[in-house]
Amino acid sequence: MSKVGKQIIQIPEKVEVSLQEGVFTVKSGPSILTKIFKPIIDVKINGKEITLSPKAEDVFTRSLWGTYASHIKNMIEGVTRGYTKKLILEGVGFKSEVKPARPNDSGRSGGGQDLVFALGFSHPVVVPIPPGIKATAEKNLITISGIDKEKVGEFSAKLRDMKKPEPYKGKGFRYEGEVIRRKQGKKSA
Repeated sequence: MSKVGKQIIQIPEKVEVSLQEGVFTVKSGPSILTKIFKPIIDVKINGKEITLSPKAEDVFTRSLWGTYASHIKNMIEGVTRGYTKKLILEGVGFKSEVKPARPNDSGRSGGGQDLVFALGFSHPVVVPIPPGIKATAEKNLITISGIDKEKVGEFSAKLRDMKKPEPYKGKGFRYEGEVIRRKQGKKSA
């Protein structure tokens, strides 16, 4: 039995939920999230409650039971409050800023925005901000927000992978509240 899957999910006020032909949709005002669910989990919407139950008793179905419940909770949370991740960029000479996107060789139009970093390389690092994500850069604090938890987490992880914090001085990207375990440097005799 899935502890997460068997819980009843409450639908808050001003949130509309629907399931049509395997496409689960959550809507609140202008915010809309959709996700495709396999038909092996029975999703029932009763008024302001959602219940999930597996249609079969195999390992794969039981594993998706809790996963689908978590996805539904995250979608409801996303359209009501949204998600935010904060990254701190540490290092002498490291800078970050948000600039309007310019058309480039890859054929991308200039409609979005780019994050531009100075990370100690000989060139600036330009990262396009994906649609549905809002990013701001104030000094060396980068704030990433959006309604889709997966996209926010994936984009912030992509940024952190560009320059992971090193253990001697802590230079690089780290999440707000993350503690970097420091190593001792060379000792002089």
